[in-house]
Amino acid sequence: MSQRLVNVSPAAPESRESAVPAAVPPGVKPAIVTLTAVCKTYDNGSKALMDGNLTIRQGDFLFITGPSGSGKSTLLKLLYGEQPVSAGQIVVDGVDLTGLRGDRLAHLRRRIGIVFQDYKLIPRRTVAENVAFVLWAQGFSRSEIERRLPPALKLVGLPHKANCFPEELSGGEQQRVSLARAIVNTPPLLLADEPTGNLDADNSWQVIKILQKLNAIGITIIVTTHDEQLIQRSGQPVVQLCNGRLYVPTTYNPISP
Repeated sequence: MSQRLVNVSPAAPESRESAVPAAVPPGVKPAIVTLTAVCKTYDNGSKALMDGNLTIRQGDFLFITGPSGSGKSTLLKLLYGEQPVSAGQIVVDGVDLTGLRGDRLAHLRRRIGIVFQDYKLIPRRTVAENVAFVLWAQGFSRSEIERRLPPALKLVGLPHKANCFPEELSGGEQQRVSLARAIVNTPPLLLADEPTGNLDADNSWQVIKILQKLNAIGITIIVTTHDEQLIQRSGQPVVQLCNGRLYVPTTYNPISP
């Protein structure tokens, strides 16, 4: 039996630039993601999210699961500003996403690592060039790129593949490259949208172990997945999305569509 997730520590609304974060009690980690009464309605009238309230704190590791088409990917798109909310408020890393556009949105996205199911690697660039691309785009110096690149590749176990092209890699290796690219600029928040969806069980678990390593060094991790066995094996907290509602299960039992 699962219960509806209602009003889970919603933070008071902050200014869009949010220079001063709300005070938190001693011993409680500050929030890095806050959803307050968030609704998302598509142009055709269907609702991806209704009255969603959720607080994710710095250093958390959270799975978001639910039936296919339940809106998991849409929820992540709301978190990095790819899509606007229809109502309510989302605050990410101290920034209110309401109406955020242009340079301010781009600046926020520099503090968010994003991993996709289909890797999104540049075919004619080597592994090293794919990982370094985000640093080039953000104006890092050549020396800083060279300093950051080896640790990122080592973390995902691919320093020996630095000069390979994506077509020379397995699916699991390509996903690990995308993980390295997502964290090479040390973002405080990592969003992974079905990162194991195209992988077999062994490669899926390798990806989860890398995510757990990243979490251990302080990166907040949010992962969408429909892989129930992976969720059970990881032992991490779960929020379920079904019929536009967020649920937190007392024990994890998948919600039927």
